[in-house]
Amino acid sequence: MIKRTPIGELKEHVGDKVRICGFVDTVRDQKQIRFLVIRDSTGKVQVVQEKSHSASIETIVAGLTPESAVVVEGIVIDAPKVKLGGLEVTLEDLTVESLAETPLPIDESTGLDKKMDWRFLNLRAPGELLIYQVQTRIEEELREYWIREGFIEIHSPKLMPSASESGAELFSVPYFNNWTAYLAQSPQFYKQMAMAAGFERIFEIGPVFRANPSFTSRHDTEFTSIDFEISWIESHEDVMKMEEALLAHVLGKISREFGDQIREAFGVEVVVPSLPFPRITLDEARKVLAEKGHKIAHKADLDPPGERMLSEYIKKRFGHEFVFVTDYPTSVRPFYHMRQEENPELTRSYDLLWKGLEITTGAQREHRYDKLVSQAKEKGFDTKPLQTYLDFFRYGCPPHGGCGIGLTRILMILLDRKNVREVTYLYRGPNRLTP
Repeated sequence: MIKRTPIGELKEHVGDKVRICGFVDTVRDQKQIRFLVIRDSTGKVQVVQEKSHSASIETIVAGLTPESAVVVEGIVIDAPKVKLGGLEVTLEDLTVESLAETPLPIDESTGLDKKMDWRFLNLRAPGELLIYQVQTRIEEELREYWIREGFIEIHSPKLMPSASESGAELFSVPYFNNWTAYLAQSPQFYKQMAMAAGFERIFEIGPVFRANPSFTSRHDTEFTSIDFEISWIESHEDVMKMEEALLAHVLGKISREFGDQIREAFGVEVVVPSLPFPRITLDEARKVLAEKGHKIAHKADLDPPGERMLSEYIKKRFGHEFVFVTDYPTSVRPFYHMRQEENPELTRSYDLLWKGLEITTGAQREHRYDKLVSQAKEKGFDTKPLQTYLDFFRYGCPPHGGCGIGLTRILMILLDRKNVREVTYLYRGPNRLTP
């Protein structure tokens, strides 16, 4: 049997007999000839079948349906006039491994929700594979950067005894001995445990869960979080410096390797950000928005329209797609965020906006046991369920901080998609638990 040749490598085999495997993209039937377009993960190629071929092949090809899985054998021909790579394959043999039913349940005009019902078919559409090739490279480059900078990778548990963020967004799970476990909302507590253990620099890329009954384009109940934590910092400024350098590194690699493909598939330019990113305090951001006539109902935070308007202002003033919004009040931050000594009503924390969307929350953490206990009680937490976490800080812990970045939000902005559903392999939301 001839070894399979990926379609993307056919240029190296002009004049050779090859075996290609893929899906039937289209079939065009003319008087004396049929043209098949076969697609695999590396590209598409036109296959030519003359109707003078054997009766058995004629019958097989005549019965082909779009998206059927086939194996084709034939000769690669140099054909400069053919738009698909300037090549053709002259058909010699064809095997149908799996005939697709017809009609297909979705097409390009189908609504997003139904496309999610038939996600495996939707993922065959042009550009879909590129999303996950880019995602793969993003994760690879994150790891490459961190390892170069002396980080180690951890894998924290996703079953937890208590909340790591807001108790209102917990998924509970029955556990042994009549216990109740909770799906991790973030690896936050265990990142900090690594700091108490003296690991100094750690990262994790893994799933997190939020029981958030939100139906917006940016929310999901399960997503991949990119997290890092570093010790011996002076303030949250050290965390911001690490993150901006990390993102500039990653986007530089994506631009060089996938920039042309992203431009062709999605019509968007990958901009490699300059360093440093602009910074603005939340109070300053509110004043900028007020001058533009935008009043924020919730005084302690920015709303989505405010985030978009602020990013437009930063883009116009600084020519930058990113902006750090810093110094959030204690009222909208978790109890473990360190408070500013000069103004205890504010935390050493930030959000990072990219093109008008929040992709990161970061902060310096409170590492002093007594202050942590006091801040937890002030927030109304029962400290008993938190005692294992609080114990991390009883026997010496360095000052530290870190952040969490949403992978799907990065992909959504990078590829100019309108909804996280479009860049999530299998989306989970309040009304979506299948496929």
